[in-house]
Amino acid sequence: MFLKKEGLPEEGELLLCTVSDIQYHAVFVKLDEYGNQTGMIHISEISPGRIRNIRDFVTVGKKIVCKVLRINEEKRHIDLSLRRVNEGQKKEKINEIKQEQKAEKIIEFVASELKIKPTEFYAKIWQAVLSKDYPYLYSAFNEVVINDLKLESLGIDKNLAVPLEEIVRQRIKPPSVTIGGIMKIQTFKSDGIAFIKNLITPTLTSSDITIKYNGAGKYDLLVTKENYKEAEKVLKEVTDQYTKSCNSSDTTFEFIRREIKIK
Repeated sequence: MFLKKEGLPEEGELLLCTVSDIQYHAVFVKLDEYGNQTGMIHISEISPGRIRNIRDFVTVGKKIVCKVLRINEEKRHIDLSLRRVNEGQKKEKINEIKQEQKAEKIIEFVASELKIKPTEFYAKIWQAVLSKDYPYLYSAFNEVVINDLKLESLGIDKNLAVPLEEIVRQRIKPPSVTIGGIMKIQTFKSDGIAFIKNLITPTLTSSDITIKYNGAGKYDLLVTKENYKEAEKVLKEVTDQYTKSCNSSDTTFEFIRREIKIK
């Protein structure tokens, strides 16, 4: 990664680290985002409970997410914890790093197109982004996509900002959420198949809605929008419409809300 933050991390900060050495009572790691900085994890902060062998939990070269416990600025000692990072925090941090790596790939591509050194290009963009309190490149690039941020407004030269924005918009999609569940439609109409087809087909004209046959009168209903509020609104409109259309003695409709894994 190009990313190398200056100074020391803050207490409570989550960091991606690489295990560099394992001792009997401690693990030493390199802080991936802070250049050559190193930190230490005491055996008591590796995992809850008694630990017989630290190597059962970490190996040299392994990437781990740690929490900063204490910092001695004078000695530049950084105490870390592995056990105090829950699974959700770990996933969030890893996703954050993956996003930043994606942003750096964009920098590399644009630098190649402009025939300039990627490291020099990155330094210019990073300093501009950092000066406006964006914690990562990806944060600023996301603003380009969502809120039409002009990179030139950050102090980036127009000849660099314009081609960079173009590639950012090509490679970074607006964030979205997907919710849904299972629809059960049962009909005893003589033209039941045609009825269900006529019920579902108009809904599929919306690019935000996906309906997939799941067998035996069951259908997966998925709604994808920019945020949960909008997604919930569309989902309610669709299920209310289907409930009304199927409100008869020969047709029933049931919607079961659940998490659906999208392949």
